[in-house]
Amino acid sequence: MPFLILFILVPLAEVYAFITVGGEIGVLKTLLLCVLTAAIGGFLVRQQGIETLMKAQHSIRTGTLPLDALFDGICLVIAGALLLTPGFVTDMIGFSLLIPAARRGLRQILTKYGKFKVYTNTEFNQKRPNKDDIIEGNYEEIVKNPDKIGKK
Repeated sequence: MPFLILFILVPLAEVYAFITVGGEIGVLKTLLLCVLTAAIGGFLVRQQGIETLMKAQHSIRTGTLPLDALFDGICLVIAGALLLTPGFVTDMIGFSLLIPAARRGLRQILTKYGKFKVYTNTEFNQKRPNKDDIIEGNYEEIVKNPDKIGKK
């Protein structure tokens, strides 16, 4: 039911914002403003996405789960979708998801009030073997009765 309300309220708010802004600055400037916010938002999402990917890779290399980077990545995907959607309400929500402090606050709220569990693999947290731990060698297969091979 909450999603149904969102699918009704958000488009109505977008239409109201378009009519209000279009009446103040004109239709052409309103459309150009929508294109400009999409371009700026796309640039910022790309930049923060690369940073988030690097943080996730660093976490994996150090043997920790990249939970914060994963949450940030999900927020950035949602922000990108909202910024590409034409409208001022979705742009405000999308730009707010680009603020790291806002993502941190959202993560804390979801962690506190959400029902999430993190299952970890104990092998993931162990140190990975180095090349020095690998022993190379040759082997030869020895068959006890070569006469009986392939016979029933």
